[in-house]
Amino acid sequence: MNTYTTLVKFFQDSGVFIYPSILVLALGLSIAIERFIYINRARSTNRKMWDDILPMLQAGKFQQVFSITAKSDTAIGMIVNNGLGRVKSARNREDIDAAMEEGMMEIVPRLEKRTHYLATFANVVTLLGLLGTIIGLIKAFTAVAQVNPAEKAELLSASISIAMNNTAFGLMVAIPFLLIHAFLQARTAEIVDSLEAAKISFLNLVERVKAESGSGK
Repeated sequence: MNTYTTLVKFFQDSGVFIYPSILVLALGLSIAIERFIYINRARSTNRKMWDDILPMLQAGKFQQVFSITAKSDTAIGMIVNNGLGRVKSARNREDIDAAMEEGMMEIVPRLEKRTHYLATFANVVTLLGLLGTIIGLIKAFTAVAQVNPAEKAELLSASISIAMNNTAFGLMVAIPFLLIHAFLQARTAEIVDSLEAAKISFLNLVERVKAESGSGK
């Protein structure tokens, strides 16, 4: 109960400017949770899909892989499906690569979607905290100038609490948001790198299977 009472008193002593900061906190947390779930799901489903289709690609079962990836909503499935759709008509490796790159251009924005808002929210909540601090200090100096000496200490204390609490809350929200933003960016970059690696592996497999089928003839 002591911790709860301290938190309640903290917000009560922070003035009205704490509420926009709380709103930013709620929005940022909802985006962070949604992005974390989405990116982790994309990471696991991509890995599973690649593990499933890789043996078939190595065996040259392109039609079977094309049917599987056509029904998949995974990033790797879409990229491989784009590549397989171009295999028959492609004159060279670059044509297949271009088709797969089109899939990448569609997928990467989905992975990066909304993550940048966390860095923006970190800056906004810091500025809101600073604004609350300035308003609190203005209120403090105004109170000191207008009230009698007996009330000055109490009003000054309350106004400084508003100022300091807003700054503290802004920093307490901004710092985790920046860390979460960096973490999600790193995870996204990891997925993009794995897709690039899978794309190169696919192109190499296609060339190898074509060469083997050509030499077999």
